[in-house]
Amino acid sequence: MIYPILKIFVRLALKIFCGEIAVHNHRALNTKGPLLITANHPNSFFDAVIIGAQCKYPIHFLARGDAFKKPWHNALLKRLNMIPIYRLSEGKENLHLNEKTFQISQEILSKGGIVLIFIEGLCVQEYGLRPFKKGAARIALNCHQANIPLKILPLGINYSDFRKVGMYVEVHPGKLLQTDEIFNAKDTASNLLAFNNSVHEELEKLVWTKNKNRRPGKNYWIVLFAFLGELIHAPFYYPVKSFVVKKTKDTVFYHAVLCGILLFTYPLYVALLSVLLIVAGVSKLLALCLFIVLPLLAYLAVQQKKFRY
Repeated sequence: MIYPILKIFVRLALKIFCGEIAVHNHRALNTKGPLLITANHPNSFFDAVIIGAQCKYPIHFLARGDAFKKPWHNALLKRLNMIPIYRLSEGKENLHLNEKTFQISQEILSKGGIVLIFIEGLCVQEYGLRPFKKGAARIALNCHQANIPLKILPLGINYSDFRKVGMYVEVHPGKLLQTDEIFNAKDTASNLLAFNNSVHEELEKLVWTKNKNRRPGKNYWIVLFAFLGELIHAPFYYPVKSFVVKKTKDTVFYHAVLCGILLFTYPLYVALLSVLLIVAGVSKLLALCLFIVLPLLAYLAVQQKKFRY
């Protein structure tokens, strides 16, 4: 229940937070399951937020296992369709838990679901591809052996910037792959290698090797409204930004944390301003108009930031 409701608000928030999200081959994101999406991983949890918001059907995400340590984190993340997967850096003693992760993923796919896995296995805020792990290949091979008609969708996600709001984001799904075309060897090791090679061949066409930010032409008509939007939001936005910068220093979580905090606290800021207007004697109807006017001004302010890059 939480996932579809949150998805609506996330889509609206991303329109403000990102300068532009360009989606190529959008039809591929409307593919029904069983579907395994294999994506690169340049921007932590924000990658999953972007991809999930663009897909028509609900997605289950494989996420780093250490995020599930606290009981309430575990409960919330699972309600958001997240499944823990563990890396060696999170403790060798946890690696056996990945067998359960693969089983859960296979069950979801056997019921016609969609699973997203970041095939590199770690997040690095750099352009280009990192070496692939074997988790995605194992899930795909298990499904193939269980006669699940799995489709694989390589997906590239690219950013013009990892530390600014108003960045250009490109979501680029590739060609759908079929497990029957990949798994032809008799031994497991060869099949896993064949899977990673097939996905890599597609992903290298979709992932930027350097910044290819598209610089839009100036739209001077929005300058005044953008300045007004930045002025009104400054008492709220800059303290939040400063807090997030400190908390995410030397990590890859800046965009994910900033977007998450803004998503849940921005409505409170707008509500506070509305209450202050009502207390000041402004009509309730006019005060409630802030819930439309302020997000629009915030959108224009972010668009203007995009033009400055």
